[in-house]
Amino acid sequence: MKVMKFGGTSVGSPQRMQQVTKLITADTEKKIVVLSAVSGTTNALVEISSLLAKGDRIAAKQKIDTLEAQYQQFIKSLVITPTGINLAENIVKEHFEFLTIILRISYSEALNKDVLAQGELLSTKLFSAYLMEQGIAHKLLPALDFMTIDANDEPQVEAIRTRILSLLGQYPDATLFITQGFICRNAKGEVDNLKRGGSDYSASLIAAAVQASVCEIWTDISGMHNNDPRIVNKTIPIEQLSFDEAAELAYFGAKILHPASIWPAQQYNTPVKLLNTMEPEAKGTLISGQATSSGVKAIAAKDGITAINIKSSRMLLAYGFLRKVFEIFEKYKTPIDMITTSEVAVSVTIDSDASLPAIIKELEAFSTVVVDYNQTIICIVGNEIAATPKSIQQVFESLNEVNVRMVSYGGSAHNISILVAAELKKQVLQQLNSGLFGL
Repeated sequence: MKVMKFGGTSVGSPQRMQQVTKLITADTEKKIVVLSAVSGTTNALVEISSLLAKGDRIAAKQKIDTLEAQYQQFIKSLVITPTGINLAENIVKEHFEFLTIILRISYSEALNKDVLAQGELLSTKLFSAYLMEQGIAHKLLPALDFMTIDANDEPQVEAIRTRILSLLGQYPDATLFITQGFICRNAKGEVDNLKRGGSDYSASLIAAAVQASVCEIWTDISGMHNNDPRIVNKTIPIEQLSFDEAAELAYFGAKILHPASIWPAQQYNTPVKLLNTMEPEAKGTLISGQATSSGVKAIAAKDGITAINIKSSRMLLAYGFLRKVFEIFEKYKTPIDMITTSEVAVSVTIDSDASLPAIIKELEAFSTVVVDYNQTIICIVGNEIAATPKSIQQVFESLNEVNVRMVSYGGSAHNISILVAAELKKQVLQQLNSGLFGL
């Protein structure tokens, strides 16, 4: 059995859904197909939810009506038979009646998650309606029946495995299953989600749970590239990465893959393929436990970084100083990306400044704090590059006349990270692309 996940752009139009149908029926292997919401839908639902939270029901109703009209147009090009049209119209009616009912009741965080879930429920049900019209045998597998997270919002693969295998066992002769990405139930049994980009995570968790032969992630890009093709003039696709390399790239900004999705695949040794819905013949990128070679493979950039320099109020770093620093960040559940230390100070970077005022207040009780906003982490990734002396040399030779704020080297065998001002991002990516890849 294999798992195939299709993102929002891959199901973003009736024509794209029809293309997806060709891809999932191209072979006879048993498969589970995971779908995101139709592109643009989640953003619209987030806006509707925000308006409801503010009590602006008139504006929320207008947004709901606009989105419903878009879906009415969508189904006109998706299905053509009277039976298919009737089924699709009833699906749209059911979900938009739900959104309209919410306008009349007291809004809550739990309802917010219900609102956001409508996108994936709509896309999978409409896709199922199209498959039925085409006479393609399949089963709709509700993600809310098996995808769960615990009290810490963490999914447990073994619990998911028990539930999904029980459901699959009810259809021993079925070879094609359709399910939702992103959505799940929490420890209270309420509708919840795996956060943004969570459809990748859903697919990886499902693949691990059913011990799939492969987890295919289909997007509108032909796999990972050695650099960001939206910014850098010349990039090249990467045919193979190890789990470690892919995890570093995903965490530090490679947009094609959700960072969390690497963990289940790596833990259960499930190969992941990144493929292009619009160019299915392209090789894409294979991610597995094997690294094909050493040396630099790719570069990624993580934006929205804040650097914090924390200088001890004593002449030297006192015993327990670092412990106190890290305890404050832990207290406010704020992860640290990079860290460097000197004789009297420590510098760290964070990617969320939601709790920064409170963090600074506590740090200032025993230190002097200087904050630099609008920074970018540039991550250079490759198998064992930190153990290859020429790699760090090549990096800095490529960065001639660039003011580097911080460097992280040696913490990971597969990653060299540098911190620069955000306005230098494009320049740095271009210079590294030239210096490391000759492009």
